[in-house]
Amino acid sequence: MPAPATHHTRLRHGAPTLLLLLTALATTLACRHLHPLDTTFSWDSIKTLKAMAPRPPQPCQHQQAPFPFPDTLLHNSHPQQAAATARHILNNLVATLSAQSTPQHWDDQARHRLLNNLHHYINHLERCLPANRTLIKSQGPRNLMLSINKYFRRIHNFLHTHNHSACAWDHVRLEVRASFQRVDTLIRQMK
Repeated sequence: MPAPATHHTRLRHGAPTLLLLLTALATTLACRHLHPLDTTFSWDSIKTLKAMAPRPPQPCQHQQAPFPFPDTLLHNSHPQQAAATARHILNNLVATLSAQSTPQHWDDQARHRLLNNLHHYINHLERCLPANRTLIKSQGPRNLMLSINKYFRRIHNFLHTHNHSACAWDHVRLEVRASFQRVDTLIRQMK
Protein backbone atom coordinates (compact mmCIF):
# COMPACT_ATOMS: atom_id res chain seq x y z
CA MET A 1 0.00 0.00 0.00
CA PRO A 2 2.94 2.51 0.09
CA ALA A 3 2.66 3.05 -3.67
CA PRO A 4 -0.63 5.06 -3.54
CA ALA A 5 0.82 7.32 -0.81
CA THR A 6 3.92 7.97 -2.90
CA HIS A 7 1.81 8.65 -5.99
CA HIS A 8 -0.42 10.98 -3.95
CA THR A 9 2.64 12.87 -2.64
CA ARG A 10 4.01 13.35 -6.16
CA LEU A 11 0.65 14.67 -7.30
CA ARG A 12 0.67 17.26 -4.53
CA HIS A 13 4.12 18.49 -5.56
CA GLY A 14 3.20 18.54 -9.25
CA ALA A 15 -0.15 20.29 -8.75
CA PRO A 16 1.25 23.83 -8.34
CA THR A 17 3.37 23.43 -11.47
CA LEU A 18 0.38 22.11 -13.41
CA LEU A 19 -1.76 24.96 -12.12
CA LEU A 20 0.83 27.54 -13.23
CA LEU A 21 1.05 25.97 -16.68
CA LEU A 22 -2.72 25.92 -17.09
CA THR A 23 -2.96 29.54 -15.92
CA ALA A 24 -0.27 30.61 -18.39
CA LEU A 25 -2.02 28.71 -21.21
CA ALA A 26 -5.39 30.25 -20.37
CA THR A 27 -3.83 33.71 -20.20
CA THR A 28 -2.12 33.29 -23.56
CA LEU A 29 -5.32 32.03 -25.16
CA ALA A 30 -7.28 34.93 -23.65
CA CYS A 31 -4.92 37.37 -25.38
CA ARG A 32 -4.73 35.54 -28.68
CA HIS A 33 -8.43 34.80 -28.96
CA LEU A 34 -9.90 37.50 -31.16
CA HIS A 35 -12.45 39.28 -29.05
CA PRO A 36 -15.12 40.96 -31.24
CA LEU A 37 -14.28 44.27 -29.56
CA ASP A 38 -10.61 43.96 -30.63
CA THR A 39 -11.32 44.54 -34.30
CA THR A 40 -13.27 47.77 -33.85
CA PHE A 41 -12.26 49.23 -30.48
CA SER A 42 -9.69 51.77 -31.68
CA TRP A 43 -11.68 52.99 -34.66
CA ASP A 44 -14.93 53.18 -32.68
CA SER A 45 -13.02 55.19 -30.07
CA ILE A 46 -11.72 57.57 -32.74
CA LYS A 47 -15.28 58.10 -34.00
CA THR A 48 -16.49 58.79 -30.45
CA LEU A 49 -13.53 61.12 -29.90
CA LYS A 50 -14.50 63.03 -33.04
CA ALA A 51 -18.08 63.39 -31.77
CA MET A 52 -16.83 64.32 -28.29
CA ALA A 53 -14.08 66.76 -29.22
CA PRO A 54 -14.76 68.83 -32.31
CA ARG A 55 -12.23 71.43 -33.35
CA PRO A 56 -12.31 74.56 -31.22
CA PRO A 57 -14.47 77.50 -32.35
CA GLN A 58 -11.39 79.60 -33.21
CA PRO A 59 -8.60 78.17 -35.40
CA CYS A 60 -5.46 76.92 -33.69
CA GLN A 61 -1.94 76.67 -35.01
CA HIS A 62 -0.71 73.09 -34.91
CA GLN A 63 3.01 72.75 -34.71
CA GLN A 64 5.32 69.84 -33.99
CA ALA A 65 3.98 67.97 -30.96
CA PRO A 66 6.00 68.86 -27.86
CA PHE A 67 5.53 65.33 -26.53
CA PRO A 68 6.90 62.63 -28.85
CA PHE A 69 5.69 59.10 -28.17
CA PRO A 70 8.38 56.43 -27.56
CA ASP A 71 7.61 54.39 -30.70
CA THR A 72 9.95 51.57 -29.65
CA LEU A 73 7.17 50.50 -27.27
CA LEU A 74 5.05 49.53 -30.26
CA HIS A 75 7.42 46.75 -31.34
CA ASN A 76 6.50 43.84 -29.08
CA SER A 77 7.12 40.24 -29.91
CA HIS A 78 5.00 38.94 -27.05
CA PRO A 79 1.19 39.27 -26.96
CA GLN A 80 1.12 39.85 -23.21
CA GLN A 81 3.67 42.67 -23.47
CA ALA A 82 1.51 44.29 -26.15
CA ALA A 83 -1.54 43.91 -23.90
CA ALA A 84 0.31 45.48 -20.95
CA THR A 85 1.46 48.42 -23.08
CA ALA A 86 -2.04 48.99 -24.50
CA ARG A 87 -3.58 48.78 -21.03
CA HIS A 88 -1.12 51.30 -19.63
CA ILE A 89 -1.76 53.73 -22.51
CA LEU A 90 -5.52 53.38 -22.02
CA ASN A 91 -5.24 53.94 -18.26
CA ASN A 92 -3.38 57.16 -18.94
CA LEU A 93 -5.97 58.22 -21.52
CA VAL A 94 -8.70 57.69 -18.93
CA ALA A 95 -6.81 59.90 -16.48
CA THR A 96 -6.33 62.60 -19.13
CA LEU A 97 -9.88 62.59 -20.46
CA SER A 98 -11.37 62.49 -16.95
CA ALA A 99 -9.93 65.91 -16.18
CA GLN A 100 -12.39 68.58 -15.11
CA SER A 101 -10.61 71.10 -17.33
CA THR A 102 -11.82 69.68 -20.66
CA PRO A 103 -13.07 72.39 -23.02
CA GLN A 104 -16.65 73.55 -22.71
CA HIS A 105 -17.37 72.89 -26.39
CA TRP A 106 -16.67 69.16 -25.92
CA ASP A 107 -19.72 66.91 -25.69
CA ASP A 108 -19.88 65.61 -22.13
CA GLN A 109 -22.19 62.69 -22.94
CA ALA A 110 -19.84 61.43 -25.67
CA ARG A 111 -16.90 61.86 -23.26
CA HIS A 112 -18.61 59.64 -20.68
CA ARG A 113 -19.41 57.08 -23.38
CA LEU A 114 -15.75 57.07 -24.44
CA LEU A 115 -14.55 56.73 -20.83
CA ASN A 116 -16.93 53.81 -20.27
CA ASN A 117 -15.63 52.09 -23.41
CA LEU A 118 -12.06 52.64 -22.25
CA HIS A 119 -12.80 51.12 -18.83
CA HIS A 120 -14.52 48.15 -20.46
CA TYR A 121 -11.59 47.49 -22.78
CA ILE A 122 -9.04 47.91 -19.98
CA ASN A 123 -10.88 45.15 -18.09
CA HIS A 124 -10.72 42.99 -21.21
CA LEU A 125 -6.95 43.54 -21.46
CA GLU A 126 -6.39 42.73 -17.80
CA ARG A 127 -7.67 39.22 -18.44
CA CYS A 128 -4.82 38.81 -20.94
CA LEU A 129 -2.15 39.57 -18.39
CA PRO A 130 -0.58 36.96 -16.13
CA ALA A 131 -1.50 37.19 -12.47
CA ASN A 132 2.10 37.43 -11.24
CA ARG A 133 3.27 39.99 -13.88
CA THR A 134 6.78 38.42 -14.00
CA LEU A 135 6.57 37.92 -17.75
CA ILE A 136 5.73 41.57 -18.30
CA LYS A 137 8.69 42.72 -16.22
CA SER A 138 11.17 40.48 -17.97
CA GLN A 139 10.33 41.35 -21.57
CA GLY A 140 10.44 44.50 -23.63
CA PRO A 141 11.87 47.83 -22.57
CA ARG A 142 12.72 47.88 -18.88
CA ASN A 143 11.25 51.32 -18.53
CA LEU A 144 7.99 50.59 -20.37
CA MET A 145 5.68 52.12 -17.80
CA LEU A 146 8.06 54.99 -17.08
CA SER A 147 8.26 55.90 -20.77
CA ILE A 148 4.50 55.98 -21.11
CA ASN A 149 4.12 57.93 -17.86
CA LYS A 150 6.71 60.46 -19.04
CA TYR A 151 4.85 60.90 -22.34
CA PHE A 152 1.55 61.58 -20.57
CA ARG A 153 3.26 63.81 -18.00
CA ARG A 154 4.46 65.98 -20.91
CA ILE A 155 0.87 66.21 -22.14
CA HIS A 156 -0.39 67.25 -18.71
CA ASN A 157 2.43 69.80 -18.36
CA PHE A 158 1.58 71.18 -21.81
CA LEU A 159 -2.05 71.65 -20.78
CA HIS A 160 -1.00 73.32 -17.54
CA THR A 161 1.51 75.61 -19.30
CA HIS A 162 -1.19 76.71 -21.77
CA ASN A 163 -3.83 77.16 -19.03
CA HIS A 164 -5.94 74.28 -20.37
CA SER A 165 -6.96 76.42 -23.33
CA ALA A 166 -9.16 75.10 -26.11
CA CYS A 167 -6.18 75.11 -28.47
CA ALA A 168 -4.02 73.17 -26.00
CA TRP A 169 -6.81 70.62 -25.68
CA ASP A 170 -6.99 70.45 -29.47
CA HIS A 171 -3.32 69.39 -29.48
CA VAL A 172 -4.22 66.78 -26.87
CA ARG A 173 -7.20 65.63 -28.97
CA LEU A 174 -4.78 64.88 -31.81
CA GLU A 175 -2.48 62.99 -29.42
CA VAL A 176 -5.43 60.96 -28.08
CA ARG A 177 -6.36 60.06 -31.66
CA ALA A 178 -2.77 58.96 -32.32
CA SER A 179 -2.85 56.94 -29.08
CA PHE A 180 -5.88 55.02 -30.31
CA GLN A 181 -3.99 54.22 -33.50
CA ARG A 182 -1.05 53.00 -31.40
CA VAL A 183 -3.38 50.85 -29.33
CA ASP A 184 -4.72 49.37 -32.57
CA THR A 185 -1.15 48.41 -33.52
CA LEU A 186 -0.72 46.74 -30.13
CA ILE A 187 -4.04 44.90 -30.42
CA ARG A 188 -2.88 43.42 -33.73
CA GLN A 189 0.30 42.23 -31.98
CA MET A 190 -1.80 40.47 -29.33
CA LYS A 191 -3.27 38.07 -31.90
